[in-house]
Amino acid sequence: MSKKLFVGGLAWATTDESLRDAFAAFGDVSDAKVILDRDTGRSRGFGFVTFEDDSAADTAMEQMDGAQLDGRGIRVNEAQ
Repeated sequence: MSKKLFVGGLAWATTDESLRDAFAAFGDVSDAKVILDRDTGRSRGFGFVTFEDDSAADTAMEQMDGAQLDGRGIRVNEAQ
């Protein structure tokens, strides 16, 4: 079963790849996506990371919530 996490507070410079790299240390990331503004193509400041394993997602959520990524403090919650 996979679990999707919401990641908020992302820097404009954060990419899909850097988001995946930041969370890959906790387990198999099946998808990492920074949400972009449709008109400008710039990051909207949030994204989603999907883990294959629920326990890896839970560990990542605990460890990364409040952590620094690309110079910004991020929030990590289970996606609704």
